[in-house]
Amino acid sequence: MNTHAFAESRLNPDLAVVDEICAAGEPWVGIVKQGQIFRIVDLEGNQAVDTLFFNANHALERYSVTDTIRTQNKLYLTNDSKLYSNFGNVMLTIVADTCGRHDTLGGACAAESNTVRYALEKYPMHSCRDNFLHALAHETACEQLGMSKRDLPSNINFFMNVPVTEAGGLEFADGVSAPGKYVEMRAEMDVLVLISNCPQLNNPCNAYNPTPIRLLIWDSQ
Repeated sequence: MNTHAFAESRLNPDLAVVDEICAAGEPWVGIVKQGQIFRIVDLEGNQAVDTLFFNANHALERYSVTDTIRTQNKLYLTNDSKLYSNFGNVMLTIVADTCGRHDTLGGACAAESNTVRYALEKYPMHSCRDNFLHALAHETACEQLGMSKRDLPSNINFFMNVPVTEAGGLEFADGVSAPGKYVEMRAEMDVLVLISNCPQLNNPCNAYNPTPIRLLIWDSQ
């Protein structure tokens, strides 16, 4: 398994060009230009932040978990990790990380997975896939790129702890994050960011208590 790699940022939040709060359980969409720095802050700890990245000018190019894992031979994301696209290009590079490990395999909660994993009555619960679909239908940046549910690949789960067992299974375990922990990325191309600040109430990934996150963007340093 990968060792945790911690690295703090020197950037001043007061100088950020974007500084927003995404409420617990809600989606967020934004554009990060090439060279800009994008930070996600886990304000209260153990929140799972389901995140997708797309080429902001060509949505057919998007984050690829397969290319990201295969190219670096690492299951988890941490400082210095590169996020690769399905075209084999580097989309973002993690340049600061105080959490140390982020999940690439757990995917997004959905009505169907909640039902299979937990109980039939969980089907109508709000989910990350619902958030993604809502953003695709209502966010101008997504509409301009002509995106639909067919454009949703496997996502990153920032701050989420999903250990892989010796048998090759996944465990949704208590988070390794804490209040104020953050991950910071430099965009290597213009990227569209699509986030679901996970509303999951059924597993310990967010301590059964969804909480808000803070999102900041700085111009090229």
